[in-house]
Amino acid sequence: MTRTTKDKIDESTLYELTRAKNMPEEIFDVDKFIQIAERAEYCNIKRLDREVKLKLRTPKKLYTLKVNTTKAEEIIKKLSCEIREI
Repeated sequence: MTRTTKDKIDESTLYELTRAKNMPEEIFDVDKFIQIAERAEYCNIKRLDREVKLKLRTPKKLYTLKVNTTKAEEIIKKLSCEIREI
């Protein structure tokens, strides 16, 4: 079977949709991040010089939040999922 231009467009569109679904999503609202943490499997914590990256892994998606070190400690205390330092 020969592929037409329409088939190629459909395949590339499907690829983009699949890729976008698996991309991490950055969250800017702390309350929303804590709400997502209730259904998360675990939270990775990556401490950098000036900020802390909190990464929530849910069954479908990875969510990230960047905050300063003092605010991160307050947020970590509120999380109900498993905490992993990386």
